[in-house]
Amino acid sequence: MEKLTRQEEEVMRWIWQIGPCFIKDVLAKYEDPKPPYTTIASIVKNLERKKYVKAKRYGNTYEYTPFIEESDYKRTFMSGVVHNYFENSYKEMVSFFAKEQKISADDLKEIIDMIEKGEE
Repeated sequence: MEKLTRQEEEVMRWIWQIGPCFIKDVLAKYEDPKPPYTTIASIVKNLERKKYVKAKRYGNTYEYTPFIEESDYKRTFMSGVVHNYFENSYKEMVSFFAKEQKISADDLKEIIDMIEKGEE
C-alpha cells in the first residue's frame, strides 16, 4: 500500500466519510475558499492510480468508491509509525504521548477498559 500525501489523505478521508461520490461531493465538503475542482479531480485520479478508489463511469462523469478500507489504511501506517519511531512498541508510543501530555489519565483508563472488554 503506497503512502498518501497530506492532500491525498484529506481527500481520501472525505471519500471514506461520504462513500460512493462524485468530485463535486468531495468539493462540497471543503470550507471557503474551496480548492479548484481541477485540483480535487487530479488528487482523486492519483488515488485511483494508487488503487485507493475505483471509478464507475456515468456519462461524462465518474463516481468514486473507496477501494481500500479506512481501517486497513490506519492499521498499515500506524504500524509503520510504531515500528519506525517507537522501537516497535505500542507501550513506548503511549508512554511518549503521556509524557507529552497529549493523552490524559482518564483517556488511558478508558483505553484500558476497552482492551479489557476486547473492544476497538
